[in-house]
This record gives sequence, C-alpha cells and structure tokens, in this order.
Amino acid sequence: MGLFSFLKKKNDAPEARAGARPRAALRPTMPDPASAFAPTTRMPLDTEAERERQREIARATAAKIDEIELQMTSDIFDDEGWAGNRRAPAAASSVAAGAAGAPLLDLNTADLLVEEGMPDAAAAPSSAPAVEEAAILYANGQLDAAEAALRACLDSECRSERQPWWMLFDLYQAAGNEAAFESIAIDYASHFETSPPAYAPLAAQSAHRPFSGVTPTATLSGRLDASASTQLARVLAANLPIVRLEFSTIASAAPDGCAALLAALQTLRRGGRELVVAGADHLVAVLRPMLAIGDRNAGEAPWLLLLELLLLMNREKDFEETAMDYCVTFEVSPPSFEAPARAALSVGASAGLDAAAGDRFLLPGVIEGDSTALLNAIDAYAGQHAALVLDCSRLARIDYAAAMALGGKLRQLANADGADLEEDKRSIELRDLNHLAAALLRLLGAGEHARLYAHKY
Repeated sequence: MGLFSFLKKKNDAPEARAGARPRAALRPTMPDPASAFAPTTRMPLDTEAERERQREIARATAAKIDEIELQMTSDIFDDEGWAGNRRAPAAASSVAAGAAGAPLLDLNTADLLVEEGMPDAAAAPSSAPAVEEAAILYANGQLDAAEAALRACLDSECRSERQPWWMLFDLYQAAGNEAAFESIAIDYASHFETSPPAYAPLAAQSAHRPFSGVTPTATLSGRLDASASTQLARVLAANLPIVRLEFSTIASAAPDGCAALLAALQTLRRGGRELVVAGADHLVAVLRPMLAIGDRNAGEAPWLLLLELLLLMNREKDFEETAMDYCVTFEVSPPSFEAPARAALSVGASAGLDAAAGDRFLLPGVIEGDSTALLNAIDAYAGQHAALVLDCSRLARIDYAAAMALGGKLRQLANADGADLEEDKRSIELRDLNHLAAALLRLLGAGEHARLYAHKY
C-alpha cells in the first residue's frame, strides 16, 4: 500500500462506520480532507507560504510512516526466535536524510533498475516525444525551453511515465534550482505514491573539479581481510587527485581487514585526496550485525570503520548515536564528527559486472565544442583496458555535437577488432548518467555500441 493511499484510507475510515452521516450533510462547505492526498489532483493552495507548509506536513508524515514501518519490521524479527539478547548499535537513518547537507554528494548512482548486468529502464526509449525534444534542447543549452517541454508533457500524455519526471529533476539540479525541484518532488511523491528524491545539485558536483581521466579503483569483494591491503596500497600510491573504492560485493569482514580499510580511508581523507565510495551503505549493513553494545569480541576496528563510513556519508545523527554505543562498549571517549570536505558517494552496486571492477575513466562536468582532446584520452584509456567503463557521475551536460562525436568514438572502440557479432564486441559501459544525457545518447544511437546506465531515483 502506498503512502498516500494509506493516508486516504485513514481519513475515510469514519465514513465506513455503521450509521455515520454523510460528510456533506455534516459540513456542506468543507472540502474533503482526503482529496489533498489524491494522486491525480493538486492541492488548492493560495500562497507560497501555505504550499511550503503543506510540503513540510507531507515530509513529516512520510518520515513518521517510515519510522512506524521500521519499528513494525523490528518488532517482527526481534523476538527470541530471531535474535538473542544482543542489542545492536543504533540503526542507520535513510541516506536521503543524511545527504541533505553533504558537500559533493552523488546519491543514488550506479544502482540498476532491472536485473543485474542489464542497462536500466531509464536509458530505454520513451513513448513521449517531449523526452527527446527536451534532451536536445538541454544539450544545446536551452534550459528554459527544455523545462517547458517537460512540464507540458507532465500536464498531458506522459504524466504517468517516470522518465520525464527524472529528467526534470536532473534539469533543476543542474541549474541549482532547489525550490522548483522540491515543488515537483512533492507532486511526484503524490502521483506515484513513493518517497521523493533528495536534492543534490549537479552544478555543485561539477564545480571546481576540472579533472577528467582514469580514476584508480580498488574493488573489494568477498571477505574483507588483510589481503585487501594490496589493492588499497595501489590506489594510495597512485599520483592522482581522485580515488574510487567499490564495496558493493563485500560479503563479510574480519577485524584485520576493517583495520586496513580504516587506515586507507583516513589517509585519503586527511591527505586531501578526493574519495569516491560506491556501496558504502552495503558495507555498513555488513558491519552492523558484527557489533553489539557491550560486546568487545569484534575489537575496535569494525566500530571505527563503521564510524568512518558514516562520516564520509555525512550522516551525522547516525554517527553520533553509533559513537555513543562505541563509547559505552569500550569505555573511551567517542570520536567527533567532521563533515567531509572531499568525499562523493555513489550509493548502489555494480556487482557482478566484470567491467565495473577495473579503473574507470571519469568524464568532466560539461562537454561541449571541440572534444578531440577528451576523445584522444579515452583512446589512450582503451589501449590499456579490455573492458571500458566511462564514469558519468559528474557529467551535467554534453552538447549535441560532442554527443555525436562521443557516439562515433564508442562505435569505433566497440568494433576495434572488426567484430561482426554482438558477443564479440568490446564491452563498453557509461555509468551514472543523468537522465537528460542518457536520453540524448540513446537518441543518437550510442546504446547500440555501449550499455547506458542512468542513475536511479
């Protein structure tokens, strides 16, 4: 049952009682309270202040229902049949809540919408012509016209398609228009009866980040133990300003592995290196069952690694609660929270994809005009890697001409060895695309030569 269906049924419950008088008879001039939450109607608000008040009510209501559902789930699995008398550390709150004030935060990226190993639905064709029109307008720098096309689409034939909504979210984040983003997020939540996405401006992600090129990547998988030191040492030794760590396929952790990863994370963060972490939530979920308040058997390393991950994710409330649990367990002063200055999170997995395990090529925030130098750098990257992964997490916009050139380069690289059969072509992936760029590249045929993965809302 969706959130707004649930609220509607609560409000309608008194009418179901036997003998209840019709609402119109009791209050003929009052509007139906449930109509405010109906998915196909908009709230009749007269002022911006009133609209903001209603949005705050909607957010608070959603948070409360999430809390109730979490508590119900905990109650089901917290009896003697499921768990003993161990009390786990404070549970993590939602990533979206923690991301609200996070600098350089890249949320909900690289998370597939369909079965693992297949390009997600966001890169598939849309039945709405406005999607392709908006993608071209945006690529040409006509943001206002692209916005108008998408908004007109949402008011007509494609309101029930999610892709136009996602494109509009990305457009507002690229433009730094938080007010417009929050406005349609409430409409999106009402229409699809789901939690709205969190605002994470693309402009902020790409500003002051001129670097593009190969990003050293350490993909940790299986059991996190002392053997992880070898991969971590390689990325620590790389003389580049950015490092990527993949945690999505870690299945379990040992104290010595936690200690090695903790030391690497602290070295990178304190050294001013930019750190991109994929699958941080997954690793948090692996660590939490190892820890119990008052139980020192796991040692301090897993606790401190959990705190370091929560710090990198900018989840201050979870950090403070876990720090107090650590303090009680080891009877020491807890570490203090420091907001991360150069950390970006890629929440989600590229699990099971061999191509995603190697070093990625990071694309710049904007690609326009003559892209010859960039394409030559991609060529050099392709000369050293059998499978290619282009990291598009910072790519806010690519213009039409540059997209055409990139599509030509992808075709050339995919068929570099003269492969005629699809299975013989070189594996190429574009990861973490925003939905506007994904729609443009699909329109220009790039999906025929590479797998396109748009980030998930």
